[in-house]
Amino acid sequence: QVQLVESGGGLVQAGGSLRLSCAASGLTFSDYAMGWFRQAPGKEREFVAAITWSGDFTYYADSVKGRFTISRDNAKNTVYLQMDSLKPEDTAVYFCAAVRVLQPTRSQYQYDYWGQGTQVTVSS
Repeated sequence: QVQLVESGGGLVQAGGSLRLSCAASGLTFSDYAMGWFRQAPGKEREFVAAITWSGDFTYYADSVKGRFTISRDNAKNTVYLQMDSLKPEDTAVYFCAAVRVLQPTRSQYQYDYWGQGTQVTVSS
């Protein structure tokens, strides 16, 4: 079965960096666009970033543009989220997701598979 497993979360001070990884199995990874979403306590899950199957195109929420970078390694079946200049408002559980389309969507409802999430906490 399809599995997406996130790792790399943790506690970091404001201004610091973290790199999240999401390892995929049970699917043809290069057939899928990949996305990162996050959910803070008491809030709805929101789009963070997405990348096409080839890695040629990336998309970001305005709140993270210029600070976060999404990338992928199809040989390793892994997608990454490099998070720099972290802010306390970035605190959330971060999820990766896969969708089998040419152009990824910002809507969580269109993604086919999800990971279990990894906690990111940014202290002020």
